[in-house]
Formats: sequence, C-alpha cells, structure tokens
Amino acid sequence: MKSWLILFVAALFEIVWAVGLKSTHGFTRLWPSVGVIGAMIVSMWLLALAARGLPIGTAYAVWTGIGAAGTAIAGMLWFHESTSVVRLVCIGLIIAGVAGLKLFGR
Repeated sequence: MKSWLILFVAALFEIVWAVGLKSTHGFTRLWPSVGVIGAMIVSMWLLALAARGLPIGTAYAVWTGIGAAGTAIAGMLWFHESTSVVRLVCIGLIIAGVAGLKLFGR
C-alpha cells in the first residue's frame, strides 16, 4: 500500500509541473521554471521509489494516467479549456484504466 501512496503523490507532482509549464513561458521566466523543474525532479524520484514495490509497467501507466487526467481537469478549471462531453468521457476512460491497473496490477 505504501508504494501506491508514493505513486499517487508522484502523480500529483506530475500534475503540478505539467500545469506549471504554462507559467514558465517556454522556460523564459526564472522562478516558475525553477518550480517546474523541482516538481519534475520530485515526481520522477517518487515514481522511482514507488517502482521498487510495483511492476514498472503498472507504476508508469498509473503515473501518466493520473497526470494526464489531472492536468486535463486542471486545464478546464484554471485555463477555461473545453469541457465537452466527449472530452469528459475520454478523461473518464483514462481514470477507469488507472483504476483497472490498480485493481488488477499484481
């Protein structure tokens, strides 16, 4: 269970850095860039720790799935990106896939 918790936190940091990329303006702004790079390092480090106790394929797929869905949802909330039904269904499919990997990953 500890590995799954670490993986979830790693995925949260992935969302932070992915959303933060917008504020870096192509890595031309120092402090937002430092924050994004820091979140990237923490996210990858936690993914590596989680992979000690989980199959790497499952860990990576869950990490990217949570990151992708979370980033898309954050984009809708903070950047007023599309909230079309098709987009929401696709995000739901990502979440269903992540849940399936968690349930059947071992």
